[in-house]
Amino acid sequence: MITVFYDDLLQLLKHILLKTGFTPQESVLCAKIFADSTLDGYHSHGVNRFPVFLKTITDGYVKLGERPELELALGSLERWNGKLGPGPLNAHFCMNRAIEMAKAGGMGCVALQNGSHWMRGGSYGWQAAEAGCIALCFTNTMPNMPSWGAMDANTGNNPLIMAVPSANGHIVLDMSLSQFSYGKMEKYAMEDKDLPFDGGFDSEGKPTKDPKAILETKRLFPTGYWKGSGMSILVDLLVTLLSSGKSTAQIGELEAEYGLSQVFICFDAQQLNENQRHQQLVDEIINYVQAATPEKEGRSIEYPGSQTKKRRELHLKEGIPINEGVWSELNALLNESKTADG
Repeated sequence: MITVFYDDLLQLLKHILLKTGFTPQESVLCAKIFADSTLDGYHSHGVNRFPVFLKTITDGYVKLGERPELELALGSLERWNGKLGPGPLNAHFCMNRAIEMAKAGGMGCVALQNGSHWMRGGSYGWQAAEAGCIALCFTNTMPNMPSWGAMDANTGNNPLIMAVPSANGHIVLDMSLSQFSYGKMEKYAMEDKDLPFDGGFDSEGKPTKDPKAILETKRLFPTGYWKGSGMSILVDLLVTLLSSGKSTAQIGELEAEYGLSQVFICFDAQQLNENQRHQQLVDEIINYVQAATPEKEGRSIEYPGSQTKKRRELHLKEGIPINEGVWSELNALLNESKTADG
């Protein structure tokens, strides 16, 4: 591992994106989304995924220069066509639009068809919380997880994000509906480590902590077994119906993962609970959770987003640990772009 400071990472990603064909404004925003994910400790959907993201563009699955287009407006619901534009940019746009609608009328729901991988879904939960909004967003994926009791991948590990703003640190849950996301397992495999808990089945049908074995079989455990399986099916139904876009079944017929369906929902916290009422209610719940006796002496009780905040502060101060091979690959991408430019 090597240590890289945030500003250096941000500048490198921005220059690669500029060379790839993004506009200056798009390069800054997209680089920030990837850099922030890495800063927060989510390398699996930050720098580790960046070369894959670029390949979806060079392979033609993601289209540069496309902007979301409004297709339907029904009160507090809007449906947009992402036109296969870059996933992080489309998702940021949709969450921003949901925030605007929430500020104007209390709540807003934006459904997106023809999207692409949004990378770290939590980015958009933090985006909403920073704007003072309670948020919920979710996406479908290619079929990459067996439903409970199935042998074949017939549903997605469809990520679900929930966010609540708080003056003492936003509460943001970002979870895939598999016990471990593919990105997380790839990170463990890259580091040649076992998962902390069983995450799926090996080739003999036995539960295993070996991420390489699970990546090979593609037989992930749904989060909460049959419960996560049921949630993944319902997420697919909701995003498909609200966006009138592609379902996991349709995405599975494509040669790659693109054309995803996504939903972004926001509520303006200030309008729901004026003055200090919102913070009082948040503090009441979080303080109650953290007052529990820790399982191990000396450990604190965490809540969704609390460890992210700690990692962010630490990495801003001391730098971000990044796999040396990944850092070399990023620099090679920049050099390749410069060579292509002559």
